Amino acid sequence: MLLSEQAYRKIDRELTKFPGDQKQSAIMAALAIAQDEQGWVSTEIIEDVADYLQVPPIAVQEVATFYNMFNTKPVGRYKITVCTNLPCALRDGVKTAEYLSEKLGIGFHETTEDGMFTLMEGECMGSCGDSPVLLVNNKHMCVRMAPEKIDSMIEQLKRHGESA
Repeated sequence: MLLSEQAYRKIDRELTKFPGDQKQSAIMAALAIAQDEQGWVSTEIIEDVADYLQVPPIAVQEVATFYNMFNTKPVGRYKITVCTNLPCALRDGVKTAEYLSEKLGIGFHETTEDGMFTLMEGECMGSCGDSPVLLVNNKHMCVRMAPEKIDSMIEQLKRHGESA
């Protein structure tokens, strides 16, 4: 068992939402719980989740590698995903990605030396009219991200990350 007792209790709560013979239905939730606790889902975590759910490891691996919300490699404390899909690209999504890349000194799929930030490119986030759009740690959507808002966001995340 690689996760905390609390994480397994959360997975158990997810399992109650599905018939007993359909534990595979809880794979996404279980991976999200594991990633929240560990920061990413390693091969060992994928196997542990599979064992816990009593499903083949490949079933969990397929979900973990299909959805870009799951990190199968270590990422920084803050994963910033920039929407560069066509509608956002036409509304400064690409410029925003370039600005973030320059500001953080990293490219897509890279992490800052201090381990604080990872920059990712994302597909449609469903908020085209609010572009440029960023997603922080798959949970917090930031819209209309002009350079000043990006600077403020980065500083706030740095302060929060250093105090945690």
